[in-house]
Amino acid sequence: MSNRPCVVQCPTCRQEVEWTPTQQWRPFCSERCRLIDLGLWATEGWRIEGDPTHPSSSADECTDE
Repeated sequence: MSNRPCVVQCPTCRQEVEWTPTQQWRPFCSERCRLIDLGLWATEGWRIEGDPTHPSSSADECTDE
């Protein structure tokens, strides 16, 4: 077994990042790249494809008791 840490690419800038417990922003290379990714999710720049949910989804069903 090798003692070399796994190296991945930062999802935002593609810089190589060692996957170790000391790398606090993994899989991102920095807090900046992590926040860029978070912002894309928040503004729907990233989306998971699928059918839209109905406005009266499971949350409404749970409160009708």
